[in-house]
Amino acid sequence: MDWKPNRADKKPIYKQIADYIEQGISSGIFPPDRLLPSERALANELQVNRSTVSAAYEWLESLGIVERKKGSGTRVSTDIWGISHKRIPNWGRYVEDGSFLPNLPLVQRIRTETQKNDLINLASGELTPSLFPAEQFKKIFAEQLFTGHLGYDHPQGNEVLRETIASHVREYKNIETSSSSILITSGAQQALYLIVQCLLKPGDAVAIEDPSYCFSLPVFQSAGLRTYFLPVDKHGMNPDDLLSLHKKHRIRMVFLNPEHHNPTGTVLSLERRKKVLELSAEFGIPIIEDDPYSLTTFDGRIHPPLKSMDDAGNILYISSLSKIAASGLRIGWVIGPPKVIQRLADAKQQVDFGHSIFPQWIANEFLASSHFHTHIAMLQKKLEQQRDVLISSLADQLGSQVDFFIPKGGIHLWCKLNRPMNEHHLLEEAMKRGVAFVPGSILGSKKGYVRFTFGREESRFIREGVSRFAEAFKSIQSVPK
Repeated sequence: MDWKPNRADKKPIYKQIADYIEQGISSGIFPPDRLLPSERALANELQVNRSTVSAAYEWLESLGIVERKKGSGTRVSTDIWGISHKRIPNWGRYVEDGSFLPNLPLVQRIRTETQKNDLINLASGELTPSLFPAEQFKKIFAEQLFTGHLGYDHPQGNEVLRETIASHVREYKNIETSSSSILITSGAQQALYLIVQCLLKPGDAVAIEDPSYCFSLPVFQSAGLRTYFLPVDKHGMNPDDLLSLHKKHRIRMVFLNPEHHNPTGTVLSLERRKKVLELSAEFGIPIIEDDPYSLTTFDGRIHPPLKSMDDAGNILYISSLSKIAASGLRIGWVIGPPKVIQRLADAKQQVDFGHSIFPQWIANEFLASSHFHTHIAMLQKKLEQQRDVLISSLADQLGSQVDFFIPKGGIHLWCKLNRPMNEHHLLEEAMKRGVAFVPGSILGSKKGYVRFTFGREESRFIREGVSRFAEAFKSIQSVPK
């Protein structure tokens, strides 16, 4: 037997052995009319423990591929091909072997639990339905007549909407651009995916903030990228850390969320923004600026995006309507050099043949109307109120047992637990009591933090949610890590 298991592979050895035997059955190396090697013989041949071979055979037996009989050995299942001589695929192995990695199990669990109606959701990064511009959308449907065509649209998205977005970012964010430099995407998430897939290759080094929403995304691992972390303090990430990382690892791309950062709520200082741009220009490092929250600033003051100060074309700017209007609308956009936008548009065409015309039409009418400014003013006021409810509730319920940075915009609050605690255990206890949050370790390398979202629930539910969280916290505060 020439084959040997690869001990450097992350896949368990018993599964490597099971895969080898399964492939051998398919290719005829192990024919159905003969016994498979005994556990002892195969263990000696492969230089592994007998228990490892036994685990491989048990795995194959659970899939119906082999039959095991005490005293008679292990043989290929007599019914492996079925009555019609057709074999059922091993879907479990296909699911495991796919190159696109699944979300972390805990992320999947939180998303499943937050679908329950009786659970208070302080986890999901979206707005509560009462903050959606539902009435404005109704007026658009009632007053405007859809006159667009129903075929495939421009690869970069509807041109009228792209012109409207160009005007929008010029008015609200002082970004000068044109429709040829804009790609409409299915939210910011698709924009990130397209950038990673089209502009980077396996082995490239990228820098992300720590903590960061990007920390939880498997898209970087699926693409085979090496990720390095930029610690975030109360003024955002430190450009000196980026310089240090680049000298060691030749950073190919940087992903930043400068305004009301998710999850910490911090704002990257103007001084640091300028330094990041200087480093980008000096070393030719592209910066991906993710800006979902700048229009939620509670005092109405919008800090200059990196893109508004970008004279060299080093910034790819991502934004969307998901966090300021309706997440289900799935309208996002990327602004960048035309050559890059055309490359991303080509990839998007391969994935979905372009964006649906109806949400683009609604988005255009909404952004171009007076309703938009009115909605943003309401949103800023309501989110500030909900933030204040969360802050006062935490102070009342937990006092000095927690610390937190008070954000001036966005929808998240980053909370430090002042007692050693297993935050996953805390989440389980909290969900038993009917409230969900995001453990900090999902979003960063540090333990002992949690993220609360104050945009997803009404004020009365935020108060009750914090009360339930406090009960869970106090119930396990003495439990060791």
